[in-house]
Order: sequence, then C-alpha cells, then structure tokens
Amino acid sequence: MPRAACLVLLLLLLLLLAAPALAGPVNEKGGLAIKGYDPVAYFTEARAVKGSPAHAYAWNGATWRFASAEHRDAFAAAPVKYAPRYGGFCAYGVAQGYKVDIDPEAWSIVDGVLYLNYSQSVKRDWLEDTNGFIAKADAAWPGLAPK
Repeated sequence: MPRAACLVLLLLLLLLLAAPALAGPVNEKGGLAIKGYDPVAYFTEARAVKGSPAHAYAWNGATWRFASAEHRDAFAAAPVKYAPRYGGFCAYGVAQGYKVDIDPEAWSIVDGVLYLNYSQSVKRDWLEDTNGFIAKADAAWPGLAPK
C-alpha cells in the first residue's frame, strides 16, 4: 500500500477514535442525554420530540433516545452530525462561560448545527446575535468541557 494511503487510513482511524473526546461531556441526568429528547427529530421534523426507551443508543457516556429506529440508526451512523453543540448544554450559557441545563423545546439549528437553550426567553436573546454568541461559546467551550 502506498505511504500516502497508509497515512490517510491512519488519520481516519485517529479521527474516529477521537470523535467522542472532541465532542466533550454530555448534558445528562441519570445517564440520559438531553432529557430524553430525540436529537435527529430537530432536523427531520423541525420540532422537539421525546425519544423512546425502545430506541436508545449509547454514545459519549450517555444514553440517547429516539422516536424511531430510523432516527436511532441515523444518529449511530453520524452522531456528531446530530448531537447538539456543547454537549447539549445551553449554548447561550456556554457563551457566557457556564454549563447550564436546557429546555429541549428551546432550540435552533444554525448552519446545520443543533443548539439548545435554557428557556424560550434565553433563546430569544440567543437569536439576537447568534453568530456572535457562537463565536464566544466556541472560544469558551474548551475551558468548560473537561469540568
């Protein structure tokens, strides 16, 4: 096998192994991520949908629930695509330097990424300067993630 191909395969393997670590900690209570809501439904149904224990998947130290086997399988194939940014903590809170719980009904998708917020009123604040808050949260998250 050519050296370049070996390097590409090695890089892909390292990225696959590092994906959970890059995602950081998950906002979970009792092992259940994002209060049992289906992260895929935000993308496919454009609404918050409670997941079912019958369609669960363990990823990144938490159990994620889904409304259907189809949603579970989509998440299993690409968890980073569907998991909320900042481990499912309030995106506005992360921008302020804190890990804050969420209301699964207070959400937005920006540039194909799911963001959750503490409440509908916090979501309104978040939407006033989404790009600015994302930049602040991206800068703050590495310092918050390991805690």
